[in-house]
Amino acid sequence: MNIFGLFEKRVADALGRLAEAGKIPAGLDVSRVVVEPPRDTSHGDLATNAAMVLAKEARMNPRALAELIVADLGQDPRVVKAEIAGPGFINLKLKPHVLHEILRAAVVDTDGFGRSGQGAGVAVNVEFVSANPTGPMHVGHGRGAVFGDALSELLAFAGHKVSREYYINDAGAQVDVLARSAFLRYREALGEDIGTIPEGLYPGDYLVPVGEKLARDHGAAWRDKPEAEWLPLVRNIAIDSMMDMIREDLAALNIHHDVFFSERSLQENNGGEVARTIADLRARDLVYMGRLPPPKGQKDEDWEDREQLLFRATAFGDEVDRPLLKSDGSFTYFASDIAYHHSKFSRGFASMIDVWGADHGGYVKRMQAAVKAVTANQGDLDVKLCQLVKLLRGGEPVKMSKRSGDFVTLREVVDEVGRDAVRFMMLFRKNDATLDFDLAKVVEQSKDNPVFYVQYAHARCASVLRQAGEVFPGVDFSGEALSAADLSVLSDEAEMDVIHRIAQYPRMIEAAAGSHEPHRAAFYLYDLASAFHSLWNKGKDLPQLRFVNQSDEDSTKARLALVYALKGVLASGLAILGVTAPDEMR
Repeated sequence: MNIFGLFEKRVADALGRLAEAGKIPAGLDVSRVVVEPPRDTSHGDLATNAAMVLAKEARMNPRALAELIVADLGQDPRVVKAEIAGPGFINLKLKPHVLHEILRAAVVDTDGFGRSGQGAGVAVNVEFVSANPTGPMHVGHGRGAVFGDALSELLAFAGHKVSREYYINDAGAQVDVLARSAFLRYREALGEDIGTIPEGLYPGDYLVPVGEKLARDHGAAWRDKPEAEWLPLVRNIAIDSMMDMIREDLAALNIHHDVFFSERSLQENNGGEVARTIADLRARDLVYMGRLPPPKGQKDEDWEDREQLLFRATAFGDEVDRPLLKSDGSFTYFASDIAYHHSKFSRGFASMIDVWGADHGGYVKRMQAAVKAVTANQGDLDVKLCQLVKLLRGGEPVKMSKRSGDFVTLREVVDEVGRDAVRFMMLFRKNDATLDFDLAKVVEQSKDNPVFYVQYAHARCASVLRQAGEVFPGVDFSGEALSAADLSVLSDEAEMDVIHRIAQYPRMIEAAAGSHEPHRAAFYLYDLASAFHSLWNKGKDLPQLRFVNQSDEDSTKARLALVYALKGVLASGLAILGVTAPDEMR
């Protein structure tokens, strides 16, 4: 039950009636009209910007338009008071029973409360992680992994059909470097002293098992063969080993992809999908032979001025046209990426979301231009950039890992602080803001540790329900039984604050899914937990607000209904984030 969505329709209906009566112009664009919680809850339960955003188009003073809307909304049987604030904002105070019925709905259907049909079953492809298969995942990869997985879950909860995809970058020069690095470890496993790892190769210990496997399976058969013979074989084995390791690292965070898509597959059979995509663009006059000026800041003598095959990216919003072939005739990375996104569209995904590291920010416009081109403007690409993670321990930077050679691995962090702490804290800041991740603070049992604070709220709810069973043995405190409770006894300001926040859950889901911002769910859960803890503390001083009153079964049922609904919303929100909802904290 989304009370905000219901009243958005109610406002639209009011505007329709006013237009029919000739009091406002017909056909006003109501797409920007929203109903949301007021910033100050003392102003009411709902607020709408309708008069403010429509006044110019209606050629009316905002307050004059607001007065017409308020007169209509004031007739609604669910509304106690409708009034104008400031230059034309409208605040609505609902009758208490309306909020109580929302609470009852949350009790009746804890699994379904907050779910939305907003997505209408539309297929969405969420591509995330896509780390080069050249080593273990680092903490930065972990942020994108958690973000992409939570966003996928959020979109599914809001009614989309979601496919989680990993793009394996197995066609670039980096995988040849990987193969050479693995071959060096193979020689080491055969007993050779390889000395210091040469510059330009991957030095991490994670390749030692790959070299040992090569030695076990093939003996010394490859040691003296020329690189041209062993490189393709070692490369495939090394990539498979790295992808197995990456899958294990992701599984430690409970992240599982539906599709692993190989970049190399795009170029098989004489260029394959890449060649076909370029041919399609050529047929539509979207590629041409031309010359590009040197990039800004690059000296002319460093620039190779040559005629080359270019994609008309500027026709689709990019700053310059983009090359599709390198000087040696091979495809650019961009050409492969165009073909890859064309493949997504061909597989039924007009809606695409890519989760990238912040260092790829300059690549966004060209990729969005490419998607518009290859889908004839039918596809949409949203790119979410995840900023850096600064790993700390007690405020001090964490030293690098021996296993990786030059960074702290994601798996090391998960093993130290646990999956829940990693997932929640990766989402407790907007993706485009730098994140300080302190290994010491995320395991503290205090209000300053958000994941503990939210999980503790869920555990407290479970404790209250257990206590009620002990105080009232044999009494049915199931959701079905509690849904019949007389909720009118819930009238204290702190109780109503919790109910208000529960009522906001469906709206938060739709807003977070619509904006592709799962951090909103983490923020919401923390605020909800804070409101509950405040109510708990208030009950210590005011016995009448305690959840279990052994002398009053009816008021106990009403307050248990509140706890039951709250527990369900906390569990639902934590599930979207991929965080467990414990019944006990240890």
